[in-house]
Amino acid sequence: MAEYIFGKRSRAHIIDLSKTVTMLKTAKDFVEEIVSKGGECLMVGTKAQAQGAIKEQADRVGAMYINQRWLGGMMTNFQTIQARIERLVYLEDAFAKDTIVAQTKRESLMLSAEVERLNKFFGGIKEMEKLPQVLFIVDIEKENIAVAEARRLGIPIVAIVDTNCDPTLVDYAIPGNDDSVRSITLIAQHIAEAISNGKVAARKAREERMAAEAELEAQEAAARAEAQAKAAERAAQAAKLKAEADAKKAAEAKKAEAEAPKAKEEPKAEVATEKAKTSATKTPEAKSTGEEPQAETKAANDKSSEIPEEKTGPKAETPVVEETANEEASTAKKASAKTRAAPRAKAKTAVKKSTPTQKAKPAPRAKSKAPARAKTAATAKNDDKKTPTAVKEKSDATGTSKSKDGDSK
Repeated sequence: MAEYIFGKRSRAHIIDLSKTVTMLKTAKDFVEEIVSKGGECLMVGTKAQAQGAIKEQADRVGAMYINQRWLGGMMTNFQTIQARIERLVYLEDAFAKDTIVAQTKRESLMLSAEVERLNKFFGGIKEMEKLPQVLFIVDIEKENIAVAEARRLGIPIVAIVDTNCDPTLVDYAIPGNDDSVRSITLIAQHIAEAISNGKVAARKAREERMAAEAELEAQEAAARAEAQAKAAERAAQAAKLKAEADAKKAAEAKKAEAEAPKAKEEPKAEVATEKAKTSATKTPEAKSTGEEPQAETKAANDKSSEIPEEKTGPKAETPVVEETANEEASTAKKASAKTRAAPRAKAKTAVKKSTPTQKAKPAPRAKSKAPARAKTAATAKNDDKKTPTAVKEKSDATGTSKSKDGDSK
C-alpha cells in the first residue's frame, strides 16, 4: 500500500486521495460496463460500520448484497445455497398466503424463526439465480473467505483497500478508510450509481435490441411478402404460358385432324393406282395363261375324238394308230406339265413384284415360255393332222359315219 499512502502523522497513515479518485473512477467504469452487459454486482460488507450503508445503497438500486456473516461455500457451493434460498422463498410465500401447515403453535413459531434466520443470511440474494459477475467488498481482511472463493472462481473483485490490506489480491483496488462509516457510504454510493447507470444502459440496449429485432422481423415480413408477390407473378406467368401452349397444341391438333382426311385420301389414291398398275401387268399374263389351258382343252378334245375313230378303223391300221396315239398322249402330258409349271413361275414372279426390294425381271421370261410351249403343242397337233395316216383315219371315219347314217335311214 506504499504507493497509495500520502504520509504518516501521529502514528497514523494518510491515504493519497488523488489516487483514490482515479481508482474509484476506473472501478466505476468497470462495474458499469459489466452491469450494462447484463451482469450482476454483489455488494459485500459484513462489518458493523458497513452493514447499514451496504443494505441502503443496494436496496436503492436493486442490487444484491450480503451484510451478515459470509457463509462458507456461498459461491463455490452455490447449489446448496440455492436450495436454502428456495426454501426461504417457499416459506415467505406460504406465510403471505396463509397456507402454512402446522400442527401446533410451537411448530408455526419454529417456521417463522426459520424464515427470520434465512432472511438474515440470504435476504439480499433471494433473487440471485446464478453467480455474480463482479464483487464489491468492504475490508478484504475481514472478508477473506469471499475473496478466496471469488479468486478461485475467477470473478473480478472491486474492494475498498485500507493501509493494512494487500491490494494485489483484488482486481480494482480503491484506497480508502474501511473503518469509517462516511467513507464506506461515499464509496458505496458511487458504486451504486455505477450499477444503476449500467442497468439503465442494459435496459436501453435491450430495448434497442428488441427494436432491431422488430425491425428485422418487419423487413423479413416485407421480404416474404415481396417474395410471395414475385412467386404469384411467376405462377401467373407460368399459367399464362401454359394456357398459350395448350392453345397452340389444340390448334395443332385441329390442323392435324383437318389434314388427316386428305392424308388418308392420298394413300387410297396411291393404292388404287398401284392396284390398277398391278392389274394392268397381270391381265396379259392372265390372257396368256388362259390361252394355254384353252389350247390344252382343244388338244384333249381332238384326241378324245380321234381315239374312237382309230378304234373303228380297219384292223390292219391299228398298230399305226396306237403308236400315233401314244405319241400324242406323251406330247400332251409334256405340254400339260409345262403349262402347269408356267402358272407357278408366274405366281412367283408376281410375289416378287409385290415386294419393292426385289426386281420383277423373271416374269417376262415366263410369259415368253408359255406361248412357245402352247405353240409347240398346236404345231404338233397340226403336224399330226397332216400325216397320211391321220388323213386316212379321218376319211375312214367320215365313211363309217355316212354308212351308219344310211343304215339308220
